[in-house]
Amino acid sequence: MEIETLWEEVRELSLGKSGRVERLDSPPTPLQFLRDFVSQNKPCIISNATLHWLALSNWSSDSYLIEALSTSSSSAPMVSVHLTPNGRADAIVPLNDINKDNDVSSPPSSASLCFASAHVQHMPFPEALKLISSTSNNSNNTQPKVIAYAQQQNDCFRSEYSALSDDCDSDIPWASEALGCHPEAVNIWIGNHLSETSFHKDHYENLYAVVTGQKHFILLPPTDVHRMYIQDYPAAQYSYFQDTGEFTLELEKPVRYVPWCSVNPYPSAAETKDSETAKFPLYFRGPKPFECTVNPGEILYLPSMWFHHVRQSPDDSGRTIAFDIKYAYFNFLQSIHHPETENTTLPKTEREDIESDAENSSRDETEC
Repeated sequence: MEIETLWEEVRELSLGKSGRVERLDSPPTPLQFLRDFVSQNKPCIISNATLHWLALSNWSSDSYLIEALSTSSSSAPMVSVHLTPNGRADAIVPLNDINKDNDVSSPPSSASLCFASAHVQHMPFPEALKLISSTSNNSNNTQPKVIAYAQQQNDCFRSEYSALSDDCDSDIPWASEALGCHPEAVNIWIGNHLSETSFHKDHYENLYAVVTGQKHFILLPPTDVHRMYIQDYPAAQYSYFQDTGEFTLELEKPVRYVPWCSVNPYPSAAETKDSETAKFPLYFRGPKPFECTVNPGEILYLPSMWFHHVRQSPDDSGRTIAFDIKYAYFNFLQSIHHPETENTTLPKTEREDIESDAENSSRDETEC
């Protein structure tokens, strides 16, 4: 089929016949980055990119982080922590996924699936760190009832964690020069091995910088969209009750639908590989996805619209700390004025058609 030929050709064009994400030994020049990677919509890993950051030596210490994120007052600043029973926030789960034992032995085929968002709780950083560490160091090998992930996708590093700003650069200089702008948002992620991020895509040029632990990515180019089996799922919300340690999962009211990727590349015990292959043959029987691991001091450049799934391995303290640095390259291009367009007025009928099309596409603002 033509689409399957396209999958193969894009792979060879993007990453060559090796099928591996290219690794650079040192940061590229702005020109090299723009010419060889951004313009080609091609991911790469940059080694030795952040070795000068104090964060790489300081943030492995609990006491350092707690002191830096505390104030002279009696209370520490609050940080956002995402709580789930399974480590999978913003993911597709059965609506009846919650029961008192957090049992995952029953297959979800008979359940109604939904797009589940985490319960977000604001707490002092020492409390968040303790919760992340306690679920990571579970000695009896049973699934903990709550899994904590300190993160918030709202430029949280420059707000909730601004006290740590001296330990790292405010942007990635060669990327900022190449893209013609500074980061739109800088988010920090602090979690353990139980947290993962389901397949999705972003409209930003993303640079992932790992400080401690490792991040493991599965990547697919935008042309593989059919292999993601994107469907509209009803949005649902976890609620966590601290007194009982239990979760509930309820659909939002009024009902809202979120287009999201259906594929889980790591089926659970209840979801056998054979059954998942039967449901999603284009993914499991198609070309092998790209896989890469990002280590401390390295940065992964992930072009906009590439699908990615993320897992992580913790450091000796049981956690992974990483940055997600988002650049809005298209906004920069759009901001450049051209003299022939500044005084152009569209005919009324065309303008009305464009406004109508914009209204009809507004539902696409929330995408996987």
